[in-house]
Amino acid sequence: MIINTNLFCIPLDLHYLCSAILNKQEQKMKKVLIALLLMGGLTAQADNVMKKEKDGTYIVNTTTLAQDVEGYNGPTPVEVHIKKNKIVKVVLLKSQETPKYNARIKKELLPKYENVKVAKNKTPEVDGVTGATFTSDAIKENVRRALEYYWKNK
Repeated sequence: MIINTNLFCIPLDLHYLCSAILNKQEQKMKKVLIALLLMGGLTAQADNVMKKEKDGTYIVNTTTLAQDVEGYNGPTPVEVHIKKNKIVKVVLLKSQETPKYNARIKKELLPKYENVKVAKNKTPEVDGVTGATFTSDAIKENVRRALEYYWKNK
């Protein structure tokens, strides 16, 4: 059978072959475009890890930086506020930890970081909260990663 496109005539078998080739190329292009979009999204996320405030305070957000760091019930992201190489404060972000443990972490662990001077390649030694070991360890690891990021990117 012959297909007439008004401009040229091609055999039907060739038409189906060309369509199949184009479909495979389109699928490959879609995969490439998706990969590029994902890479662009990851780049955009990386830009959101640290910001500098007008007063010179750096804020490092570990939401994407430490996704693999988990407390008892999942990731425990924090914001670490640093000014003149001193931790101003650590803020616990939304997590799946129970309110009871979050309250203890906010009251007993996070204040221990306030006004602590930080040096490159050193993480402040802070005691965890008894009875909230998993969450305490996760918070300390989040702070460690935030400081590491700060030193590499400030």
